[in-house]
Amino acid sequence: MDAATLTYDSLRFGEIEDFPETSDPVWILGRQFSALTEKDDILADVTSRLWFTYRKNFQPIGGTGPTSDTGWGCMLRCGQMILGEALICRHLGRDWKWSPGQRQRPEYVSILNAFIDKKDSYYSIHQIAQMGVGEGKSIGQWYGPNTVAQVLKKLAVFDSWSRLAVHVAMDNTVVIEEIKRLCMPWLDFDRGACAVSEEPREMNGDLEGACALAEEETALWKPLVLLIPLRLGLSDINEAYIEPLKQCFMMPQSLGVIGGKPNSAHYFIGFVGDELIYLDPHTTQPAVDPSEDGHFPDDSYHCQHPPCRMHICELDPSIAAGFFCQTEDDFDDWCAQIRKVSNCRGLPMFELVDSQPSHLITADVLNLTPDFSDSDRLERFFDSEDEEFEILSL
Repeated sequence: MDAATLTYDSLRFGEIEDFPETSDPVWILGRQFSALTEKDDILADVTSRLWFTYRKNFQPIGGTGPTSDTGWGCMLRCGQMILGEALICRHLGRDWKWSPGQRQRPEYVSILNAFIDKKDSYYSIHQIAQMGVGEGKSIGQWYGPNTVAQVLKKLAVFDSWSRLAVHVAMDNTVVIEEIKRLCMPWLDFDRGACAVSEEPREMNGDLEGACALAEEETALWKPLVLLIPLRLGLSDINEAYIEPLKQCFMMPQSLGVIGGKPNSAHYFIGFVGDELIYLDPHTTQPAVDPSEDGHFPDDSYHCQHPPCRMHICELDPSIAAGFFCQTEDDFDDWCAQIRKVSNCRGLPMFELVDSQPSHLITADVLNLTPDFSDSDRLERFFDSEDEEFEILSL
């Protein structure tokens, strides 16, 4: 197997610093650790997260397209990581730990197979890149956080095993009623909470839940993946958002944040002090082919060195925050935490409302793409700059 190729610093792994000796708590996706006494636990938790990086020598995308995503696929890989964390929570639980060199649970193998770089894998680079064409992104073009969130929402509809309800909250607003309609599509909220709807509802631009009415699938709640694209400033992050952003990593429902710097995307999983902790996809590794039974060496899908860190003020303001709610109680608890955070110091990153005011006509109501929102125009403007920075960084 070829050695991994780093795109911009061949010494990077060797230069990554260990966690600082600090009394500040370390927060990783809703779990608190001590850097003084639990360093091994921190590294074990980070290593258990799925780490998707650039790959090379995979099947051509679209049959004749690229065979590597080096230089353009970093945000797509970050999207895979945040959704991979959701699938881990869905099927294995947040406290599941990866054990290298051991035969893994069947659920884990199924999750990893959903991201393998092949055209028929649910969330492969092939599927994301080709689905992005419908969002106005040609294959090989750099994505912003909002675009990858929209693509993941569309792809999740085909994953009948996980049965996720993926909701992308637009216009910096999370509408509780919309989410409960999505996660309980068989209930008719217009006729009362206990009335069963005769047909699936069209929500958020897709027929979400259309295949969820089979008898074995009529549970009380479809597990929710909530993605919230945000812009926390114009060119730099507004310091008033720093504390609310930290609070997101402290919530047990946290899936982390996808974003990064102007020239590279990262998957942020926590913080210590004023430093963000992240997994970096900018490593090119050979594509992996599963055996006939679906098993394959999985060491390259887990980051086995200390994770990267950067000062929170270096964060590009265009991000997408993710949360996972396995049950309705999880979602209700998340709403209570968000309201509590909104009353603390700092500016709320987004608004949480019970229902959409009837006088507001949103892109979802008109069944339009998010291209019509001012926030997306801003993101597209900065995406174009990010593309230029990405090319210059190679």
